[in-house]
Amino acid sequence: MLDHEYTTKEIFRKNFFKDWRKEMTNEEKNIITNLSKCDFTQMSQYFKAQTEARKQMSKEEKLKIKEENEKLLKEYGFCIMDNHRERIANFKIEPPGLFRGRGNHPKMGMLKRRIMPEDIIINCSKDAKVPSPPTGHKWKEVRHDNKVTWLVSWTENIQGSIKYIMLNPSSRIKGEKDWQKYETARRLKKCVDKIRNQYREDWKSKEMKVRQRAVALYFIDKLALRAGNEKEEGETADTVGCCSLRVEHINLHPELDGQEYVVEFDFLGKDSIRYYNKVPVEKRVFKNLQLFMENKQPEDDLFDRLNTGILNKHLQDLMEGLTAKVFRTYNASITLQQQLKELTAPDENIPAKILSYNRANRAVAILCNHQRAPPKTFEKSMMNLQSKIDAKKEQLADARRDLKSAKADAKVLKDAKTKKVVESKKKAVQRLEEQLMKLEVQATDREENKQIALGTSKLNYLDPRITVAWCKKWGVPIEKIYNKTQREKFAWAIDMADEDYEF
Repeated sequence: MLDHEYTTKEIFRKNFFKDWRKEMTNEEKNIITNLSKCDFTQMSQYFKAQTEARKQMSKEEKLKIKEENEKLLKEYGFCIMDNHRERIANFKIEPPGLFRGRGNHPKMGMLKRRIMPEDIIINCSKDAKVPSPPTGHKWKEVRHDNKVTWLVSWTENIQGSIKYIMLNPSSRIKGEKDWQKYETARRLKKCVDKIRNQYREDWKSKEMKVRQRAVALYFIDKLALRAGNEKEEGETADTVGCCSLRVEHINLHPELDGQEYVVEFDFLGKDSIRYYNKVPVEKRVFKNLQLFMENKQPEDDLFDRLNTGILNKHLQDLMEGLTAKVFRTYNASITLQQQLKELTAPDENIPAKILSYNRANRAVAILCNHQRAPPKTFEKSMMNLQSKIDAKKEQLADARRDLKSAKADAKVLKDAKTKKVVESKKKAVQRLEEQLMKLEVQATDREENKQIALGTSKLNYLDPRITVAWCKKWGVPIEKIYNKTQREKFAWAIDMADEDYEF
């Protein structure tokens, strides 16, 4: 962790030293009074050496560790639920360590304590054999709650949040919940036009509360913003959602870059990821925002008559089960389906079709603001890829010269043998052209998505049946889009969807 930028942040160092001193003896407290005078280099070198030693292990040593892990998985990695043997997702308790949080979290650097059996609540059937705690210890509690899906829970010490051990995403019950989530989003499709007409009417309401609710709902629908929950001040990072936007988070431009009524957003969203966007909005939305901002300070709430409770109740009144997340899921899935129709060319080869899929996925990730920092190895991997492209171009140039020469020989000799050579050289050129195109597509794909996280929307917001149908329609192997874990998670969709599926 010494090499990480976290350790240079003042808040991280302050929190760490404060928690560390709580663990010190009086003698240690007298000696260790200043963190900047502490040298952790030897400890860091020791752990780096351990990591390096693991990399240098022989095949036999690695196999032994793999067998030990499989033995643990067999013993602790499964449970019986409704007479089905189901895989458990995270059967190992989180180890102690230093809390990082996301963004500039006010609690970063604090000590995550070791979880003891006395912290653990076990949840199992009344007739099940309760697992034994380690010798000399006991469980905090054993429950028999069949209305929840967690098997184990404990409360972590940093934020006081409850952590769970749950079933694997590929389990039957998780698959059913996934299916229900996308079916709810599909139900929205039937009434979304009515809802949109309603909130447009509400922009003209005599009640300020109704106007604010209508504009917030427009943002949730158009920009896929999260609702935003109320939080304890100073307890978490200063992140906001739609309902908790402040005046300082938006700027209004009657005209900008040749567009009218532009709203400029700039705030930290979930996971402290910056949301920055310039969006042209409808005139009435713009006028309402001017009204909401009148006589307010930058730190005042934009929607001062609205909170997530009020908004969520309104959403439930519009459609049973409707939430801001359902809107995100609906808009993400609809966007993917539309983009795939627009971007997929029937005569493209498989690599080009995969590029089209990733571009459609990218449109969704941008809508949902799923960003990431470019991987540290990005430049190096792009250089390696470019070297492969250059080498392949040379091979192709050589192959084309060989083909030209073979054609010249065939023209002179006019025998079966030289004809055969020409055909062989032609195939070699075609093969190399395909390989080169594949590499160039890969380079384009990597460059376009270096700061976009495609995985979040793929796992959480996109109805997998859209992807499965697209793969079946265009003959793209499903494993080119979903990795093994994703295929297990979406097994229900792979079985269910045919090529004609429409969201």
